Amino acid sequence: MNVMVVGGGGREHAIAWKAARSEKVGKVYCAPGNGGTAAEDKCENIDIKPSEFSDLADFAKKNNVELTIVGPEDPLVDGIVDFFEEQGLKIFGPDSKAAQIEASKAFSKDVMNKAGIPTAEYQRFTDYDEALGYVDKKGVPTVIKADGLAAGKGVTVAFDREEARTALNSILVDKIFGESGNSVVIEEYLDGEEASYLAFTDGNTILPLQSSQDHKPVFDGDKGPNTGGMGAYSPAPVVTEDIMNYVTENVAYPLIKELKKRGIIYKGIIYAGLMITDSGVKVLEFNCRFGDPETQPILYRMDSDITDVISKCIDGKLESANIEWNEKPSVCVVVASGGYPKAYNKGCEITGIEDAEKIEDVKVFHAGTSNVNGRLVNSGGRVLGVTAKGDKLQNAIDNAYKAVKKINFLNMHYRKDIGNKALRRMK
Repeated sequence: MNVMVVGGGGREHAIAWKAARSEKVGKVYCAPGNGGTAAEDKCENIDIKPSEFSDLADFAKKNNVELTIVGPEDPLVDGIVDFFEEQGLKIFGPDSKAAQIEASKAFSKDVMNKAGIPTAEYQRFTDYDEALGYVDKKGVPTVIKADGLAAGKGVTVAFDREEARTALNSILVDKIFGESGNSVVIEEYLDGEEASYLAFTDGNTILPLQSSQDHKPVFDGDKGPNTGGMGAYSPAPVVTEDIMNYVTENVAYPLIKELKKRGIIYKGIIYAGLMITDSGVKVLEFNCRFGDPETQPILYRMDSDITDVISKCIDGKLESANIEWNEKPSVCVVVASGGYPKAYNKGCEITGIEDAEKIEDVKVFHAGTSNVNGRLVNSGGRVLGVTAKGDKLQNAIDNAYKAVKKINFLNMHYRKDIGNKALRRMK
């Protein structure tokens, strides 16, 4: 069958690469894809944006696309699944109502409260003065979130009043996130270790993927502003088998049951951002799609055919699915443009990827790359996801950084401590 992957980042490269490895798949169309997907066997980039639903659906019909997989949250929130299903096309992801678990922090929090899902105490505000007054009442540290989508950059952990004031002013007054910042959610600060839980669901059955841990801040030691993610590893030792089972039974199942009460059947990927605290597991947020960069190390360890699992999700037959995993741990180090998540230069030529991939158990997933006049250049903030497996986590880390050192472009930046939290915990 032919498959179409909607999106052009590192997550979408990983999905396209994984789908192309299926013996059942003839062609994988990437809309719009990137410099990496253009070079993959059986993959072809098409010049259609994720927001152009009608053009995507027409392409799917004309090119016998039997399965479309949506990577980013924006088209899901905007209703691409609703549109495709109305056209009789098979597509993977939640519809626009279900995608509200990511599109609105307030909606997500309300669902958690009604479902009894453990989460941080919170309040929602549209008025700057009222929000700042709440911060003064509750004290710092505190967590301030733009209510809507903000590409992973809408969260500020404020450790003093000035940080909180600046964040509230930026979101509610300066509107740096546009309509996504019409309201804010202010949460209690939770102390612990973060991890990511991803699972397939057909609206009735939950099938977890392997655990992972993302690294949001741009600098080593979790310093600096939040990004879309600077690296990840899988599995995450902080997520024990007991915690994984607890989250499945006390987070994932209550979520889909509460949504069903509201007339919403959730099909797709459930992503729960977790905080593992001394008093137990609490949910920081829900996302309605595969995580990025968590998808890269997770799918690099997945031995099963992803298109089989996804098809069973769509058909409501997930209870018959099973996933086999490679036992080797994996690590993804994100190589970013210098200056990210703020201003950065584009169009810088990238070299060394071919040498990096000569290292055993290394795969370089592209995120912000494009081909310009035969040259591979950076075209985004997060440029590459250098992903490696190893017999042990330390081996995977060593392989990833050995590969990173083969790559070069102007002002490239990467964290040098991806995986260190896991090593400390394992000791």
